Amino acid sequence: MRFIICGAGGLGSVIGGMLARAGEDVTLVGRPRHMDAIRANGLRITGIYGDFVVREHLTCVTHPDQATGNFDLMILLTKAKDTETALAEAASLKDRVRMVCSLQNGIGKEQRLRDWAGRDKVIGASTIEGGVLLEPGHVMAGLTTPTTAYFGELDGGVTPRIEAVVAAFQNAGFGTKAVPDIRQVLWEKLMQIGTASGWSVSTLGLPLTFPDGLEVREGAVNYILLARDFLKVYKAMGYAPQNFYAPMGQFREYDSLPFDAAVDLMMQLGRRFRQRMQASGETEGRTSMHQDLHRRRKMEVDVILKPYLDKAAELGVDVPVLRYVYGVAKVQDAALAD
Repeated sequence: MRFIICGAGGLGSVIGGMLARAGEDVTLVGRPRHMDAIRANGLRITGIYGDFVVREHLTCVTHPDQATGNFDLMILLTKAKDTETALAEAASLKDRVRMVCSLQNGIGKEQRLRDWAGRDKVIGASTIEGGVLLEPGHVMAGLTTPTTAYFGELDGGVTPRIEAVVAAFQNAGFGTKAVPDIRQVLWEKLMQIGTASGWSVSTLGLPLTFPDGLEVREGAVNYILLARDFLKVYKAMGYAPQNFYAPMGQFREYDSLPFDAAVDLMMQLGRRFRQRMQASGETEGRTSMHQDLHRRRKMEVDVILKPYLDKAAELGVDVPVLRYVYGVAKVQDAALAD
């Protein structure tokens, strides 16, 4: 298949690089310094998948207009705040892409793609995969789960085009599944990254990493309190937790276990997370929103946390912990640079 990834920073480069390494034809659209470095020396990927350089099947451009030919799938992976600019710049691709999806955070991005590309071209997609741009030409793969990506038709069901995308991702080394209800996956993913990100920026602050907080019992308590607020909203929407991204998100257990047992589970997860970081040499250990705070850049607070607050208000669900965490994150975000 031919892929074009608009917004090839850390995560986009990890996904694109892995697909290219597996023999897929991949075009990355990214910032000039990063693209220039890849052209000169190849794309270096380190972290959980090993340490290697990808040169074959990889084309690097700095603007979508420079991409040539037709593509089977366009993946949008810019920050949510950059979506409108990215889609305006990608106007020349509209008639040259067969499918379009977003692996960005948040809810509602698919409708924006339908407005841009047409209803029939857009498919649903979700991933928990993590990637960080360490320096131009060098990205670190920092997070995956046994099933790390899901695809499905937005109106429900699994079609041959979904199966083809799933097969390409599986061949690239990503645990990937087709699902009949991709919208539930999108809401559960938002619950997972909302819990992890909201907890990180309100509990860890700047210097600490994920396991630093979970290995302290009080930190794990805060995590479960926040997770249970998210769960109240998710269940009020009519969903039952499926643990799509286990073991990172064990929402069935957060919901069903006695409180102290759920806290113990989170502390165990923190210890496993540290062991994995030590084994892979990873030093980041942060969610994307926490990375932005750490680097003093604007965070996706309203993209990641506010949809659940809005749903809580719509459904009459009281979420005091989530409201508090959102307030902390908004105060911090107000002091960060654009």
